[in-house]
Order: sequence, then structure tokens, then C-alpha cells
Amino acid sequence: MNFSKWLRVSWPVVPILASLIFTTVLLLGFGANPIESFQAMIEGSFGDRSKTLSVLAFWIPMLLASTGLLVTFTAGLWNIGVEGQIIMGAVAASWVALKVTAPSPLLIGMEILAAMAGGGLWAAIVGVLKTRGRVHEIFGGLALNNLAIILTNYLISGPWQPPEGGTFRGTQPFQEAALLPRFAESRFSPISLVFVIIAFGLVLLSLSGTYWGLKLKALGKNPRSAFFLGVSSERETILAMLFCGALAGIAGAVRVLSWFDSLRQSISGGIGYLALLVVMLAMFRIFWVPIIAFFFSAVLNGSITLQLRTQLHSSLGGILTGVMVLFVLLFGNLNALRRKRTEENVEIVDEQR
Repeated sequence: MNFSKWLRVSWPVVPILASLIFTTVLLLGFGANPIESFQAMIEGSFGDRSKTLSVLAFWIPMLLASTGLLVTFTAGLWNIGVEGQIIMGAVAASWVALKVTAPSPLLIGMEILAAMAGGGLWAAIVGVLKTRGRVHEIFGGLALNNLAIILTNYLISGPWQPPEGGTFRGTQPFQEAALLPRFAESRFSPISLVFVIIAFGLVLLSLSGTYWGLKLKALGKNPRSAFFLGVSSERETILAMLFCGALAGIAGAVRVLSWFDSLRQSISGGIGYLALLVVMLAMFRIFWVPIIAFFFSAVLNGSITLQLRTQLHSSLGGILTGVMVLFVLLFGNLNALRRKRTEENVEIVDEQR
């Protein structure tokens, strides 16, 4: 592998290294020991088996949402509403868990299908608003995010409140048969790992080896040209949103059926917004997405131990991930930088002439 190709492949690492250096300087500015701080974060993420499993349990729904976002980004869509789609997937799975009695394998299958339908339909609404109502997907997605939160709070404190009375803490615990089997009394479910492997494989195949993936790329690159080539922007927009929403819905089901055992307030944990940062940091390269999502999960889980050990606020993990994305925006895509440099060189030559 020549240097140019190696640099192109490894370019996503540059913002990570830059953000680590920035965070180190920030820690020194607050009088903290950077080595001790980073050690505390590592120990908080991988100090024992339970912590490592917690990292995996948080990583899986984030990766599901990130993988779905690759589809919408390929189609040129900013699916900010993925957060609400996760919530609606959790709500749909919770409805089955609370209302249906069946053997565990059948019940879990029904919950996953319901979650896919809930997240997918919520995303499809954004697609219809964009194609029929000319409402940009960012605004439509944000509005539906808020509606999903309001609906969740209403259900928790109203129709689905526990027998002891309404509360914003959550519904009554689900029946045991409704929960995903968990490993070693942790929040990690091996079945959820199977879900994410299948989802990742489907997206990889769809984007790299199917006619539909080619149409999505054409739509994302140049909608007008795609239209003249016979690509229906309305159909592909709604299908891309539906596909992403279905994967986000599974992420919501994993959250409600393994991380928790009931529908809770803020059930998504901000995973949808984190998934957007993951895909941006990966610069839409599918094989970087699981690595960066795992890094995010480790940083955010380790931040809790950081606060206990060093008295630094756990929000430092959020600062680190946010700074990474900021550096992505600053560094930009390597190919874009090369094009800009080439254009600058051409301008200089023209001026000299």
C-alpha cells in the first residue's frame, strides 16, 4: 500500500488524535493529570467484565442506529429524527411486552417486528413530509423527536403507569419472557449482537452490491441527474427513511428489553444524536462506523469512573466526542482537501500567467 492510499484509509484517525491532544491540553489547563484521567476512563470501560459488557450493551444500539444512518446519508438525507425513531421502536416493543402473553421466542420476535414497524413508520412520516409537504427532513425529524418524547411521557404517567400510580420513572417491569436473554446478569444480550451483525451485513450488501444502493448513491450525489436517469426521488427517499427507521426501532427495542426492563423516560439515552456524530466522524465509511461507535461507547461509559476518581465532571466524555466531530468539520474529507488544494494551485498558476 503506497503512502497516498494509506493516508486516505487512515484519515478518520486524524480527528481522533487531534481531539485527544486538545483534551490533554484542556485537562492540564484545569490542573488535572491527563494520564490519571485517561487511565480512569479506561478502567471505567474495561476494568472488569461487567464494565466491558456495559460498553458492549451501549455500543450495539448505537451501531444499529449508525448503520441505518449510512443509508439515509447515502441518499443525501439528514435523518436527525433517528432519535425519535429509536424512542418509537422502544414504545412499540413495550406495547407488545405489556399487552401480549406468549412463549419467550415468539414474544421477542413480535417485539422486534413491532419495534421495526414503529421506528420505520415514524421515519417514513419524515420522508412523506419532505417529498409531499416540502418540509426539510431536519425540521420534520426534530418535530417528531419531540412528539415521541411527549408520547413516551404520556404513556408512562398515564395509560401504562404501574399499579402503584403514575410516575415519570417508568412503566411496571415487563414479564420475564419479554426480556432479551442477558449474559452473566449484565445488560448485554448476545441476541442483540446477532441483530447488529445481520443489520450491518444487510447495509453493506445494499450499498455496495445492489441496484437500490446505486440509486441511493445517485440520489445523494445529484438528485436532478438521478431524476433524468429514472430514479424516483420520492420513492427512494421514503424507502431510505423507512429502512433507517426500522434499524433505529430495533435499537430502541434493545434498549428497552435488555438495558432496562420497562419503558423509561429518555429511553434512547441520546443514542440517536451520538449515532449522527459517529457517522460524521467515520466520514460515511461503513467499516469505520463500528470502530468509532465502540470508541464512543467506551469513552462515555468510562466518564463515570473519571468523575468518581478525579472529581472531574463526567461530561468530559461528551466534550471529547464533540471535539472529535468539530475536528472532522475542520479537517474535512481528504479528497475534498485535495480538490481544494488543486484548485488553489490552478488559481496561482493562472495569476502568474
